[in-house]
Amino acid sequence: MTVTALRDVATVESFIAGRWSGPTGETTTLLDAATSEPVARIGTGAPDAAGAAEHARRVGGPALRSMTFHERALVLKQLAQHLNGCKDAFYDLSARTGATRRDSLVDVDGGIGVLFTYGSKGRRELPGGSVYLDGPTEALGRGGQFVGQHVYTSRHGVAVQINAFNFPVWGMLEKFAPAFLAGVPTIAKPASQTAYLTEFVVREALDSGLLPEGSLQLLAGSARGVLDVLGDQDLVAFTGSASTANSLRSHRSVLEGGVRFTSEADSLNFSLLGPDAVPGTAEFDLFVRQLVTEMTAKAGQKCTAIRRALVPDALLGDVAEAVRERIAQKVTVGHPQAEGVTMGALVSLAQREEVRARVAELQRGARIVAGDPGHVETVGADAERGAFLSPLLLLAEDAGRAEVHEVEAFGPVSTLIGYGSTAQAVELAARGRGSLVGSVVSNDPDVVRDVVLGVAPWHGRVLVLDRDSAKESTGHGSPLPHLTHGGPGRAGDGEELGGIRGVLHFMQRSALQGSPRALSAVTGTWMPGAPRTTPDTHPFQRSLAELRVGDSVEAGPRTITLEDIDHFAEFSGDRFYAHTDEEAAAANPFFEGRVAHGYFLVSLAAGLFVQPDPGPVLANYGLENLRFTAPVYPGDEVRVQLTAKSIAPRVDADYGEVRWDAQLFNQRDETVATYDVLTLVAKTR
Repeated sequence: MTVTALRDVATVESFIAGRWSGPTGETTTLLDAATSEPVARIGTGAPDAAGAAEHARRVGGPALRSMTFHERALVLKQLAQHLNGCKDAFYDLSARTGATRRDSLVDVDGGIGVLFTYGSKGRRELPGGSVYLDGPTEALGRGGQFVGQHVYTSRHGVAVQINAFNFPVWGMLEKFAPAFLAGVPTIAKPASQTAYLTEFVVREALDSGLLPEGSLQLLAGSARGVLDVLGDQDLVAFTGSASTANSLRSHRSVLEGGVRFTSEADSLNFSLLGPDAVPGTAEFDLFVRQLVTEMTAKAGQKCTAIRRALVPDALLGDVAEAVRERIAQKVTVGHPQAEGVTMGALVSLAQREEVRARVAELQRGARIVAGDPGHVETVGADAERGAFLSPLLLLAEDAGRAEVHEVEAFGPVSTLIGYGSTAQAVELAARGRGSLVGSVVSNDPDVVRDVVLGVAPWHGRVLVLDRDSAKESTGHGSPLPHLTHGGPGRAGDGEELGGIRGVLHFMQRSALQGSPRALSAVTGTWMPGAPRTTPDTHPFQRSLAELRVGDSVEAGPRTITLEDIDHFAEFSGDRFYAHTDEEAAAANPFFEGRVAHGYFLVSLAAGLFVQPDPGPVLANYGLENLRFTAPVYPGDEVRVQLTAKSIAPRVDADYGEVRWDAQLFNQRDETVATYDVLTLVAKTR
């Protein structure tokens, strides 16, 4: 892997309409967080947002929509592999933001991991085309020829992301990945203070040659005027302060123009120590370890950091002492690249002063029990020239004081808050008025249940940490691409990530109504009631190149005998009374006597529809949505109808997935079972 040489960045540039351009307006100098040496210059003016939006809609959107979900997913995987080879260069520049190597792993590797996850989920969980079906077909008429289907399609707009300074890589990639997979181009607007790192990653992504033109653009400088150029097909995802989020949310493009706006804003996250977790227990140690980690990772500059530590009144002294000891033993502040340093600098001197001001506000209702906001010992750096701050632990004088539940010091700061009962702890957690994450550290299932159910309405994510999950847990402060990242109330009421949910956010859900034939043509998925075709050759003898949605085979009938039922019971060991005891079966309100095993019917159906000769079908790898809808008695006749429901070629393999609709009928044409059969089929014979 050839990595673009890490250059001495003179200016942070924008990438708009296929070309890089210099700053707009005057420039300001960005300083190294640990040394105050110049790192880059960035414009203070607003870049050409209108040009970027027009290019995204005219070029980027059509290019992405011409690709299938699986094709987009493969690009994400390949992009992740490319960026993975550039990590050392990213780490070097990340250190200029004050991040230690461990901090950079969270930002850089975390962002690349999001690409890998969506690349995998896109190929495993999304269909082979570009239309996503939401739920089953709804019957709207008695004759089966008027049906409804919810679908998701790509919006014809642009996804604008306005990001915070603390995660210049992850923050950009975690929004880009689901938008790209959804078929929507992205315009990234990073926070100026760390925009040089975002720009470096974007350059590498573009230099890879993997991204369609217009699918990713970068605005460096002011966000002023960005919302003015957006319309009803566009989306904005904002990460930052609640006050800025409210200002953007009230913009006329959002209120009147139909722009879809989400935000991830202020969050006074909590972690609760259960009453059972006394000193000496695994949970007590886990709580202290997690609290110190969240105070010091990224120098506490994480939207998911623990700001409020809820502790039983009787354990406040023990926790405070344990935290002090762990900070003294495990935390070394200094230059992020100096040996032994575990906590780097805040992003800027201005941010340090901002945190100190917020700590002064917290001190109206709490006292400092660990650390000194005016003094810190550093390794490999000047404590005053760099934006260094001591980890600060406060203790609330009164659990009900407003400051500790309303003031967020966005740095290495947390406040211990005592509680007397679980019910009071739940009430205190809710005082944050909506947070991204809360955690419960307890080995008592009753405590866990009461707290989780009590706090869930105010928190987007809740972690339960105990001795069982500790070895595998990613921790309180780690959003994962599989789960939603966001929170209600003051946290912004947005949802990012969340697996395929995150992809669907960038798409439009529509309710389709019409005949099965028409809806099958629109969605590329065969629906019951749509025409079937019976090809000259058995569908199992047709490669992906030859097979068509709607190709079908019907087999049977086969008469079910009492001997069949007895043999299956003996062979399988399934001697459930409904299959083996006539009197007991007849007493069952659902049956009139002994019935055939459902799994026998599924096996029988396979024997009826399978073409046994070698052919393009490589494997049967699954069966989904199985329902038994009517009993089958001895003497009944069963036939099966198998129809190619959807076809999804793998873009990086010589085979693809075919989903077959299987329906079993009795001699009265009543449906007795339905399910989907999944097969892997070669692209060519």
